[in-house]
Amino acid sequence: MSAQAPFTSPGNPVAPLRLDDWVQRLTKDQPARSLPPPHPLGPQVLPEPAFPRHPELRGDDPGQPPVQERRWTAPQIYEKTRSWLVPYVKSRVLPGEFHPLLAYLFTDWRCNLDCHYCPSWNNRVPGMTEDIARRSIDWLHGTGCRVLAIIGGEPLVRPTFVHKVVDYAARRGFWTYVGTNGRLLTPDLIDRLGDAGIAVFNLAVDAVDERAGLPKALNRMRPAFEYLLKKQFSYGYMVFFNICICRNNLDAVRELTEIAHGCRIATDYHVCESPMYAHDHFAHMANNENFIRPEDWPAADELIDWLIGKNRAGYQMVNSVKRLEDMKAFMRGQVEPWNCRAGRNSIIIRTDGTLGPCMTLYSAPFDWGHIEKPAFDFGKLDAMRADCQRNCFSTLNHSLGFCYDDRRVARFVLRLAAHGFQGGAQSFE
Repeated sequence: MSAQAPFTSPGNPVAPLRLDDWVQRLTKDQPARSLPPPHPLGPQVLPEPAFPRHPELRGDDPGQPPVQERRWTAPQIYEKTRSWLVPYVKSRVLPGEFHPLLAYLFTDWRCNLDCHYCPSWNNRVPGMTEDIARRSIDWLHGTGCRVLAIIGGEPLVRPTFVHKVVDYAARRGFWTYVGTNGRLLTPDLIDRLGDAGIAVFNLAVDAVDERAGLPKALNRMRPAFEYLLKKQFSYGYMVFFNICICRNNLDAVRELTEIAHGCRIATDYHVCESPMYAHDHFAHMANNENFIRPEDWPAADELIDWLIGKNRAGYQMVNSVKRLEDMKAFMRGQVEPWNCRAGRNSIIIRTDGTLGPCMTLYSAPFDWGHIEKPAFDFGKLDAMRADCQRNCFSTLNHSLGFCYDDRRVARFVLRLAAHGFQGGAQSFE
């Protein structure tokens, strides 16, 4: 394993900026990001969603219990195959290196909360326009990409806009999910997004009740969560918890895990990372109550072992046992290379239409091109990975890198087929 600085050191609870010097060096004398030129036909607009397309599904549905065994219909299985498996196969047989399977569309870089570990927002940045959103979806469609993650910031700061994006993307054949803290969800918005064809609600929650620096609390969105559960089988979407393991929520992680298991929804875990490089708007580096410190490692190890036990007992988790075990090494500044595919098979689209390889580098001033004209330098990406991979613990990009092996994908598909492509979320490993 390669070593790096651990998150903090005893007696000095200020997290290091693990990539700051590296980012500053690589971006020195970089040209400004190239913005998309005006569309030749003028600004593009998103169509007004037809709502409701399924009026019979609105409101409470007493015929659908909120907790039940997930059963996928044939059209739903076909949709997942068309969105995930077919683009993967094409990426393996078609020429060239740029074949995005997944795109993160940052509709907003603003947020209604201030989680003290998170620099992924800036309320001074304008939100995405309809022109950029529509052109992004149309361009991605032409690349063969069929999975669109709508994130921020907090995308639901503009619920009408997100409704339009989900509806347009779904009409174009995209499997869409929204990453949200849930605080702005309402029954009406859930009905609108469900009616539009959303595939997943990714709920970021770190505690049951608010804690220091952790405002993403389940009880602050409990009515919306309960309505999400009620409607998931009517509309066909999935719900899962996205949980960040911090020094001050280890007990809450256990509680949220049991709540998710009781509701038969999946969980996805991240170990709390400090920012890797400087962000001017981030004000919580010193004495942060969330960042894991060396004195927290034994308790964090115990929690991770507990999660591994629950994983083996059949709890639905996006993380594999191996990836959970890797969290211990990552906290200590040790991590193995993991075949990051960012820039090749996953990309981000910023609010202004510029491109980047991954969420971590959203604020870095690299010029990777823009929608309709990507400019990823794969030699430079490969050189960057040597430093990036030692400092990053991206769950989804790791899963994408791990599955970029035809034998693993074949085994995974055969395992799903043996169970009739039924069941909830599960890891590739």
